[in-house]
Amino acid sequence: MRHEDQRPPAAVLFDALGADYEKAFAHAPAHLSALEWLIDRLPPAARTLDVGSGTGRPTAAALIAAGHSVLGVDVSPVMVELATRQVPEAEFRRADIRDLPLEAASFDGVCVFFSLLQMTRAEQSALMRRLALALRPDGHLVLATVPADVEDAEVAFMDQPVRATSFAEEDFVAMVRAAGLTVLSRRSITFAPDHPAAEPEPHLFLHCRHDGAGH
Repeated sequence: MRHEDQRPPAAVLFDALGADYEKAFAHAPAHLSALEWLIDRLPPAARTLDVGSGTGRPTAAALIAAGHSVLGVDVSPVMVELATRQVPEAEFRRADIRDLPLEAASFDGVCVFFSLLQMTRAEQSALMRRLALALRPDGHLVLATVPADVEDAEVAFMDQPVRATSFAEEDFVAMVRAAGLTVLSRRSITFAPDHPAAEPEPHLFLHCRHDGAGH
């Protein structure tokens, strides 16, 4: 097996997509609205975590512009290089969030935009529990996924083959609540990415708070 084939599937996908992903998704109104919702609730100079930080835009760029610090984590070296160049004020690490140590109560805000879909359901559930614990009491988390009752399904995404796993909407909400997060509001939309090979897709955005249980 070639070394490249040993990269995590998400790294292979997003290395290939690079800046095209930003062009297709960065101006999504629901994404920008979720960011505004989070920024409105963060304390001054908040410490934030961007899981699956991509090119750094719009998420890390918006948080930096609002005066907050950002740790962005992504498995794709191409994405980390782009983000470091585009949002130099933030810190970006090439790492798998499933393996990255996270200190308890260390972040005021967490963003998880479409970064769970290449994980198993068990991994998604375990990661959400860890992210909830990494939030300070009364910290906030915004989360987006493609809600669908699929496990390890082969799909084409922007002309790239990928295997995806998700939950139906109510099961996803239940998983997030079981992780210790209060879902304050949700938004379901259909979004058409700006890419010739992309199809309109359902998006689910959750706006959550950690109420401090377990600390």
